[in-house]
Amino acid sequence: MDSLFVLTILIVIFALAFDFINGFHDTANAIATSVSTKALKPRHAIILAAVMNFIGAMTFTGVAKTITKDIADPFKLDNGLVVILAALIAGIAWNLITWYYGIPSSSSHAIIGAIAGAVIASSGFGAINYNGFIKIIEALLISPILAFVVGFIMYTIIKLIFKDSNLSKTNKQFRRVQILTAAVQSYTHGTNDAQKAMGIITMALIAANLQETDEVQFWVQLACAIAMGLGTSIGGWKIIKTVGGKIMKIRPVNGVAADLTGAAIIFGATYIHLPVSTTHVISSSILGVGSAHRVKGVKWGTAQRMIITWIITLPISAALGAIMYFILDLFL
Repeated sequence: MDSLFVLTILIVIFALAFDFINGFHDTANAIATSVSTKALKPRHAIILAAVMNFIGAMTFTGVAKTITKDIADPFKLDNGLVVILAALIAGIAWNLITWYYGIPSSSSHAIIGAIAGAVIASSGFGAINYNGFIKIIEALLISPILAFVVGFIMYTIIKLIFKDSNLSKTNKQFRRVQILTAAVQSYTHGTNDAQKAMGIITMALIAANLQETDEVQFWVQLACAIAMGLGTSIGGWKIIKTVGGKIMKIRPVNGVAADLTGAAIIFGATYIHLPVSTTHVISSSILGVGSAHRVKGVKWGTAQRMIITWIITLPISAALGAIMYFILDLFL
């Protein structure tokens, strides 16, 4: 069997595995607040997230095209299939490490850093598409800051509107609303995160000369949506505990504000075809809401650990991608 075809099949398998792991790694982000406030039982929350992630993944392909062509040109990439396989293995490894330790790190940072590292290892720094790559990095860096600010403003507005309301009645009402906001946030998660694997598979198909455009084929979109949905159905309980309880004590009104903020930022990025870290957007939304509610109520030690992970994931995954490329290049 042709070695290029075998490599392409391997990449499709690893890309779907990455998407699956992304699903259970990032499930927590979309449903952690609704689980922690008991708006939804964990099992119901995961089913809801799985279904909405699948629907979201089937809706858009713009982010996939950005991943396909904006980090490096797949039509000119030397040893492209090995580059992509190395990036996937590195991204999966980092996701599993951070999942094991319950750290809400970014799958987006991991795979984008790993692709860049593998590309540089293969063809040097000149092979990076700097205009596109810088645009992606800017989106990854700005989106959590924007989520913090919008979360702060969102909760401040809600607090002013309901300042004279009965607390127990308000919490009961917002607990019901949280079911809807959890669904919306899960949907937006699917619209952005599942597309990263779609972009990688499309990149591989181009590198293997199996397609000539950056259009995402329907089978690729469907396979990635299914993988994301199945991964989501597994759940990520360690990260749910971190996002849902170790940042701040979340009440239903806080959860609604954080969910709406996260969904708005993620969907806005999807709309303009930019990949963002859903993990960091949602966590930053909670931090912004917590700061507006009561600064001393935020567990800043957890926030500090998340920020450190946010900073180190790109360079570490880039290094892992480069190392994995050198290893694979020896044997393939």
